Amino acid sequence: MRYLHTMVRVNNLDDALHFYSTLMGLVEVRRSENEKGRYTLVFLAAPDDLTTAQAGMSPCLELTYNWDTEDYQSGRNFGHLAYEVDDIYAYCAHLMQQGIIINRPPRDGNMAFIRSPDGISIEILQKGDRLPPQEPWASMENTGSW
Repeated sequence: MRYLHTMVRVNNLDDALHFYSTLMGLVEVRRSENEKGRYTLVFLAAPDDLTTAQAGMSPCLELTYNWDTEDYQSGRNFGHLAYEVDDIYAYCAHLMQQGIIINRPPRDGNMAFIRSPDGISIEILQKGDRLPPQEPWASMENTGSW
């Protein structure tokens, strides 16, 4: 398993980048915009982690800017922790055997979500290419929220 990033939702991307980059000194590693989903993702790294973050080897801070803004209440601006695993199906099966609810099953062979006992959302991502869809995951419904 490898720790990937922490996601924080922001209301104003320019203000957030001023804070995290200009004031704190974090450096933008990559950015992606999704018109269909109406959001922008910006990944930032600490200067000492820049080279390894650019190579995908150091954790980043992910700023998520949803174009259709909302007023984030009660910590909703904190999104999730993200970890990468070698085999998402085996990992999720292990968690289920331990009584962990898979809130968003890895139907696509690539991404799943669980929650910590304190309600922290945790994203599990498949390392490398997504795995071919397989049961029981392909037809498993979402449970609760993530």
